Amino acid sequence: MAGSRMKLELSRVIQGRLGVLKELGRTGQLSLETPGCLLYTHFGSVPHLTQDTLHTLSNLPSVAQVTLSNIAEHQEVLEELKDGFKKFSGLHDTVLYCSLHDPATLCQTGYTTTKTVSVWGSGGRIELTVAKFMALQKMLQPDWYQSMADGETWQINTSRKRVRKSVDRTLAHLDECLLLHQKSQELDGVEVFGVVEGGDILEERVRSARETAKRPVAGFCLDGLQTGSVDPALRTQLINALIKELPEDKPRLLQGVGRPDEVLACVEAGVDLFEGFFPFQVTERGCALCFSFDISADPERAVLELNEEKLTAGETTLKADLNCDVQTQMTGFEMNLKDKRYQGDFRPLVEGCGCYCCTNHQRAYLHHLLVTNELLAGVLLMIHNTSHYHSFFSALREALLCDKLDLLKKRVLGDGDGAELTERKE
Repeated sequence: MAGSRMKLELSRVIQGRLGVLKELGRTGQLSLETPGCLLYTHFGSVPHLTQDTLHTLSNLPSVAQVTLSNIAEHQEVLEELKDGFKKFSGLHDTVLYCSLHDPATLCQTGYTTTKTVSVWGSGGRIELTVAKFMALQKMLQPDWYQSMADGETWQINTSRKRVRKSVDRTLAHLDECLLLHQKSQELDGVEVFGVVEGGDILEERVRSARETAKRPVAGFCLDGLQTGSVDPALRTQLINALIKELPEDKPRLLQGVGRPDEVLACVEAGVDLFEGFFPFQVTERGCALCFSFDISADPERAVLELNEEKLTAGETTLKADLNCDVQTQMTGFEMNLKDKRYQGDFRPLVEGCGCYCCTNHQRAYLHHLLVTNELLAGVLLMIHNTSHYHSFFSALREALLCDKLDLLKKRVLGDGDGAELTERKE
């Protein structure tokens, strides 16, 4: 495989890595600011939004994520087209990244073997060998993709023997993928990200990172550290240890983490990229993101506004539950618009938000759409949540640039310290 064209240029490394991922895509003309997140899609489309609606939003990343779990069952159709997934889905002006699993859905476990991994589409389980995995990549023709990996060690109390086997299998899969990649003309110019496994065992995490870094990969996917699978403090400890084994000039993508408080902690630990699935999960709950991240406003006024919003929403403080269903559990960064208290609330979702939803509609209208099961509810919520979330990442980069990360953390976390979460009552 030829040397990687993708380049990570770092401008600051204080409290986090601020930089730009350059020469993305086969033409090398696009870039992505870091820390940043990818654009989450379901089969190439952002859920609830048409391409025209999506591109009314600002701050959108140049990299869109697709997953084999969504695509593998459509292999025959795509092979017949022969022009790759970008043309099939209309993603002409974006960089395409292909991951193994959909980060917005819980992955079933117990189906991995020495030679295969399984993905789950609408029609059920699809078993992938390395040969089939690489055939799918040649058919998709992405700009970069995650190597095949055994990631079934995220469950609590996974044995050390199983974790060690996961690391060994993942390294073996990577070597096979790289060998087939080198022989493929269709994948010329395509980048490969190696996957770092190791569960919650420090020694295995370090070994996985060290061995993966020896391979000719363009970047690294940190797997098995998703929300709900590991204590946040332990996650930070593991990331701090494993990144010491990774080269400074290659990006680190953390899978399965999207909550703002966890994003902030992981950026401080040295993560560059995140998957952008969190706004979709919030939308599916009938909720709207409403946390503050304006580091230019007066902090005292911001605290007063935040406390007022808490009283209005009737919040209570709960400990994070690692065994919860992270796809459906509401977080303290969103408001539940199905609640009757919003029936007569004629304010925008977030004061000062310039998205189409906040500019043209009120909380009461969104409440009405939700309780009457109108499809427009998902459209408007997804517009707001996508805009709000990607604006948060813009504020994060500004905070790193201006040495205001501590201020941003206070704004995002409110009165909390990250160990406790503010959760609104359903």
